[in-house]
Amino acid sequence: QVQLDESGGGSVQAGGSLRLSCVASRDLSRCAMAWYRQAPGKERESVSRVNPDGSISYTDSVKGRFAISRHIRNNTIFLQMNNLKTEDTAVYYCAACIYTTPNYWGQGIQVTVSS
Repeated sequence: QVQLDESGGGSVQAGGSLRLSCVASRDLSRCAMAWYRQAPGKERESVSRVNPDGSISYTDSVKGRFAISRHIRNNTIFLQMNNLKTEDTAVYYCAACIYTTPNYWGQGIQVTVSS
């Protein structure tokens, strides 16, 4: 079993920044890892993903504002979120070992952006 521990969420005004971190309990260097989010009343969506080969993808709504990175030795991924918008308000989830769906999920962390 793998545990994913998220941190770095909170409340910020629109235009501000937050950095999310996710630490895995064991080596996941061969796994794709990602950040998902779920806003109230909406389905969970993929925000950004980093693959074992280092390739990265983003959902269109965060391109140019968010940046995912990975520290393989520390089994950690980050999500730097800049120029946050009120529509970014959601619970953000770290996910790992993604095939059709992630095998592992973090518990989620709240990000609230106010106008």
